Amino acid sequence: MAGRLTACIWAVLWIGSVGPASGLTIYRIGGESLPPPELDTPDEFVQISWSDIDAAQHGSEELLVFDPDFVRPQRFDSSVNLVPIIEEQGGQILNLVWIGWGPPQADDLFMFDQDPNTIYLGDGHFASHGPPHKYLTFDFGAPLLLERIRFFPRTKHLTDRFVETFRIGINDGDPLKDGSREFLLGRWGDELDFDIIYDITENTEAVIELPLPAEPVRRVLFSAAENTRGIWEIAELEIYGNGFAPFADYVSNVIDLGALASLGELTWAGREDAGASVALSMRSGLDADPNIYWRTTFRGGERTRFDAKGRPLTLALYNKLALGERAGTTHDTENWAFWGGYDFTAGQGVMVGDGPQRYVQLRADFSSSRETSGQLDWVQFAVSIPPVAQRAVAEIAPAAAPPGEVTAFTYKLRAVLASDDVGFDRLDIDTPVRAQSVDEVRISGAPVAFEVVRLDETGFAVQLPKIDAQRTEELIEVDFQTAIFKFGTVFSGRISNSDQPQEVPQSLESGDADALSESNRLSVGLTRLGAQTIGDLELTPSVFSPNGDGINDAVRIECNVLNLVGPVPVESSVYDLSGRLLGVVGSAWT
Repeated sequence: MAGRLTACIWAVLWIGSVGPASGLTIYRIGGESLPPPELDTPDEFVQISWSDIDAAQHGSEELLVFDPDFVRPQRFDSSVNLVPIIEEQGGQILNLVWIGWGPPQADDLFMFDQDPNTIYLGDGHFASHGPPHKYLTFDFGAPLLLERIRFFPRTKHLTDRFVETFRIGINDGDPLKDGSREFLLGRWGDELDFDIIYDITENTEAVIELPLPAEPVRRVLFSAAENTRGIWEIAELEIYGNGFAPFADYVSNVIDLGALASLGELTWAGREDAGASVALSMRSGLDADPNIYWRTTFRGGERTRFDAKGRPLTLALYNKLALGERAGTTHDTENWAFWGGYDFTAGQGVMVGDGPQRYVQLRADFSSSRETSGQLDWVQFAVSIPPVAQRAVAEIAPAAAPPGEVTAFTYKLRAVLASDDVGFDRLDIDTPVRAQSVDEVRISGAPVAFEVVRLDETGFAVQLPKIDAQRTEELIEVDFQTAIFKFGTVFSGRISNSDQPQEVPQSLESGDADALSESNRLSVGLTRLGAQTIGDLELTPSVFSPNGDGINDAVRIECNVLNLVGPVPVESSVYDLSGRLLGVVGSAWT
């Protein structure tokens, strides 16, 4: 680029901290050692740190390591005992008493204080305030790859105070399995269940060190009964992990763009090691909270969105409710889009949102093996304020077409524009193959002059007369011809202003652009499903004689593959004139 950014803002972004900007604004999360992007126009740049996470602004993180230049899952050292740091990692230790699971008793803590001279004494006193066995649950807050569990008495009592009978259980934290595991403990409504992996009834070893399964485990159960001969003690109980956290996630704060904005392209950089993955997604909304909060009224199953004083529930008010009053949260479908995912290897994608949005939130979910993981270096996106239009709705007709046949389509667009909106004079439409022709453009039913400024295998663009607030809600129609090959082909589109090429094009939302059309969507179905797979087969040359004479020894086979929902392997079987199979040629993805 010839010019350099002349107006940079290096700032930590909090909701309400950045006022409405005018023009193009680029946001970057992470990658703090990189220079600001070089642009041809004096636009704004906002830098956000990976570690800028605030639960009050709907941000969260789990089992991650933060660096100014990247974020990645934690890796656990097999020499580090996780029990003393379990609360630092977002977990807890639970002890079972008569009223259910609760915090550890005072003398329980001697097992976790890293002092081999202090002990928990298993003399049966635990039965005075709980079940006849000692039950402890180590909840790590999220699934981890654990390696081993170890416990032992003081050195001077290695021969007479070892634990004779004990059980070790595991729970992977999957709520769909709750109640189905073999060993259930607790009171009704406060129960935990486990799969028992060790059930030892006649132990004679003082130092117990047992391997744990090589699978994600969230909770570990330790259970011990009174000894039949004498008493037992535990000086230290240790649990060790090894390798990357199998699941880790990052959710950014809700980012306030300052005003309604056109959403542009999302780009990112990072890596996925073999056996690991990074799932990147985003959503956008019109208000600062993507959730709806519910309170139980204790009148049957009634729930309400208001507190006892009649105030609409917010995150802050919801957190002040008693635990029994909290009836959960649901997604605010009226004001927020659902999470939209991306192909991480692509490195770029269009931001998710129907029309201009004010708020944006990003998410990264990491899946790792013991030895391999992923890393996200930075995520960057661009927005424009004011937007191209307040709202732009489009649909396509007909709603279904025969597979592989060139069909005449009409793309219908209606935009609502305010006086300060940018307006547009260009419409880009995505097509599955190169459009055969762009035939006519009409505004409010009248043909207008237009120019096809782009026509390629991905779609086309037409230059229109300028559409501004004076032409708000006028129906724009574009007639073109192309073919479709799979059910549900989407003809997405964008509007932009050629006088301001640096601004972000605005994506069109699917909807009712024309009351006289019943399509109301941008996807097109097939009129014939499953009737034919191969269409427009062509051989070049038509006569194929591979006899080595240099004439027609090779043939090019071209065809349309129809009725697909994704890439499939294509093979060509070659036969001689007697019908004998000579072989299968090639196997490629199409």
